[in-house]
Amino acid sequence: MIDPAALTRELLRCNSVTPADGGAQAVLISALEGLGFTVTRLRFGEIENFFAERPGPGRHLCFAGHTDVVPPGEGWSHDPFAADEAEGVIFGRGAVDMKGGIAAFVAAASQMPGHVSLLITGDEEGEAKDGTVRVLDWMAAHGKIPDFCVVGEPTSRARLGDVVKVGRRGSMNARIAVPGRQGHAAYPHLADNAVHKLIPALNELIATRLDEGTPFFEPSSLQITSVDVGNPATNVIPALATAKLNIRFNDLHTGASLTARLREVLDRQAPDAKLEVSISGEAFLTQPGAEIAALTGAIARVTGVTPEQNTGGGTSDARFIARYCPVAEFGLVGATMHKVDEAVPLADLRQLAEVYKALIGAFCG
Repeated sequence: MIDPAALTRELLRCNSVTPADGGAQAVLISALEGLGFTVTRLRFGEIENFFAERPGPGRHLCFAGHTDVVPPGEGWSHDPFAADEAEGVIFGRGAVDMKGGIAAFVAAASQMPGHVSLLITGDEEGEAKDGTVRVLDWMAAHGKIPDFCVVGEPTSRARLGDVVKVGRRGSMNARIAVPGRQGHAAYPHLADNAVHKLIPALNELIATRLDEGTPFFEPSSLQITSVDVGNPATNVIPALATAKLNIRFNDLHTGASLTARLREVLDRQAPDAKLEVSISGEAFLTQPGAEIAALTGAIARVTGVTPEQNTGGGTSDARFIARYCPVAEFGLVGATMHKVDEAVPLADLRQLAEVYKALIGAFCG
């Protein structure tokens, strides 16, 4: 049987700031092969990924996680890659996001039979182009799509077990560029002020709420993140005005429908504007059913907490997995993720392993 704390320490000692792997996946592969998993390494571009599977009884449960971490930054009281322990707490970059969660699942799999797999990427904290999305393509081509997937992100808010994420908002960025004609501010009739055409469009976009939210999602939000003319002079009418937007949207919208709304407003207010859109993820929701019941039931049995089901936060790799199978996210308390002195209590690691063990028994049994 694998000790989740010992495996967490091994992983934390690997400097795996995206896109580097630092030996983290080799540590996991060695542990998994020792448990009877068949491991397929999947390198795309400069990113290391792997898929590991162990046949067994029951339905196919997949655990998805990432070994890459964000840069540690300055000001740590412990070496961010030393896995120091003090007063029952392990310190290190990735302790909760999410090497501790991966170690807990491997520990659970070492104690419980079942048809279990792991999708592990090194590109979640980066551009996410050569990680989970590419591995899923491979899984689909080889008949490896599971019946249910749990992403081990640190979802818990105040204590282990209080939050399960059953969906995520979509996210998109837009850049609006409105052309004009440069001129002297004292002679506006000889120019065409690009800013004056951009402002009415932005006003219309922020004047109307996109929606009022849904039972699982808060209202969608359109935020202007930048307005720029690149104009160092005070007496020059600018020839170009740009704005950047970020929209976090619920399942009442799609990236395509919101793009159409932006274009409609621009056609009315600034018809010569150029619109560029990048959709980083669509909104998704895993409806209540046997999969969510197995997860929340395992959490309640082990922790005594009935988890809240929500869709808050930013995007995660679950947005890719949702295209293929039901998916939910559950993991450690995320209070220190991406912060200086990121840390995980040993008690939480061991309890999380027990939750995952209970889930394997409930779902695969």
